[in-house]
Amino acid sequence: MNQLTKEAEEFRGKHVADIVQKLNELSSEAAAFIVARLPIDVAAEVFDHSSLDEPQDILASLDASRAAAILDAMAADRLAYLFRDMEEPPREQLLALLTSEARSVVDSLLTHPEGSAGSLMTTEFVSVPSNWTIGETLKHVREVEGARETIYAIYVIDPTTRRLEKSVSLRRLISGDLHAPVGSVARYDAPITVLPQADREEVAHLISEYDLLAIPVVDEKRHVLGIVTVDDVIDAMIEASTEDAQKFGGMEALDEPYPDIGFLTMLKKRAGWLAVLFLSEMLTASAMQHFEDELERAVVLTLFIPLIMSSGGNSGSQATSLIIRALALGELRLKDWWRVALREAPTGAALGSFLGVIGMARIAIWQEAGIFDYGPHWFLIALTVGLALVAIVTFGSLAGSMLPFALKRLGFDPASASAPFVATLVDVSGLVIYFSVALLVLQGTLL
Repeated sequence: MNQLTKEAEEFRGKHVADIVQKLNELSSEAAAFIVARLPIDVAAEVFDHSSLDEPQDILASLDASRAAAILDAMAADRLAYLFRDMEEPPREQLLALLTSEARSVVDSLLTHPEGSAGSLMTTEFVSVPSNWTIGETLKHVREVEGARETIYAIYVIDPTTRRLEKSVSLRRLISGDLHAPVGSVARYDAPITVLPQADREEVAHLISEYDLLAIPVVDEKRHVLGIVTVDDVIDAMIEASTEDAQKFGGMEALDEPYPDIGFLTMLKKRAGWLAVLFLSEMLTASAMQHFEDELERAVVLTLFIPLIMSSGGNSGSQATSLIIRALALGELRLKDWWRVALREAPTGAALGSFLGVIGMARIAIWQEAGIFDYGPHWFLIALTVGLALVAIVTFGSLAGSMLPFALKRLGFDPASASAPFVATLVDVSGLVIYFSVALLVLQGTLL
C-alpha cells in the first residue's frame, strides 16, 4: 500500500475530476484506500461526481464511520441518484448509515420518476423571507454557502404562506442597497418554475431558453420543493442523449459504460432488436416472392434493388433524426405533425427527383458508353428507376417523419424509432412501390 499512500498524498489539491479519473482505474479496495485518506469534503465531491464508476462498491469497502461521514456530506440530489440504481445488499447497508434527516430527504426524492424534475432536484438551496433586507440576506448566504448546492440564485418566500414570490441573483443582490427589501432587486416579478413531474427535456429547454443557472421545482401551491441546477441538467441530458443514440442504433440502452458490460448482458441488449429487425426483413423476402414472375421476365430490375432500398431507407432515417431532435428540444409538439407532413412531402419529392435524375443519367451513360447493355428498352428501365426513386424517397421522408409522432402519441420514446427500424419499414414498402412502378412503365414490353 506504500504506492497508494503516496498517490493519496499526491491527490491533495488536485481537481476532483482528475481524482475520479484515477480512481476509475483502480479496484474498489484500492480506490477506497485512497478515498479514506482524502478530506471529507473532497471525498464527498468525488462521490458527487457523475463520472465515478461503482461508487457503492467503494463505499462498501470503507470503514462504516468514514462512509457515513462521506454520505452525510454529499449533495442530496447526488445521494438520491446514488441509491436509485444501487442493488442489494450494499443499498440497505449504506442506507442504514444515513442520518434520519438525510434518509428522509433521499426517500422523498426517490418517490419521483426517474428523469423528472423531482428526481433531478436538490433540496439544498438558499431561500429567505420576503421581509428580509438585502443586508440580512447576504449575511445568511455567507453563513450557509458551504451547505448549499448553489448560492447564485436566492429564492424569496412569503413568510406566511411559504409561497415562492421572486428569484434574486447573487450578482444583483451584492449591488443593491443593504437596507432595501431583498425582493426589490429581483429582475422579474415571477420566477420561471417547473412542477416535479416535468421531464428533463422540459427542464433543459427552460434553463436554456431563459439562461438560468438553476430552476426552482414547486408544487401546485408554489411551495419550493427544490431546485435543478444547470450542471445536473447537463449530466442528465448527456445520459439521455447516450441512451437515445444507443436506441437509434437499434438496441436497448446500456446501463453501464461500454467497457464494463458483460458478454451475456451485451447479447441480451442487442439480440432482441436484431431479432425484431430480422423478422421484419422477412417481409422484404415475402415482397420479392410476390413479384417472382416479374423478376423472372425482367431480371435486369434486380440490379437496382439495392439502390432503391438504400435511398428510401436513407431518406427515412434523415427525416427521423431531424424530427426526434426537434421533439427533444421542444421545437415541435404532437399537434405539429401535419405541418411536418406538409413540409416533408414536397421535400421528399424534390430529393427523390434529384436522385431519380442521377439514376437515369447513370443508366444512360452506362448504356451509351457500352459499359453495360440494358437491352432495347433501356430508356423505359431508366424511367422506371427514376419514377420509383421519386415515390420511394417521398414515402421514406413521410414515414420517417411521422413515426416519432406516432410513437410519442402512443406513449413510447420517439428515440425508439431507430434508423434500422425505419430502414426496414421503407425497404419493404420500397420494393412494393418499385415493382408497382415497373408494372405500369414496362407493361407490354419487358412485363
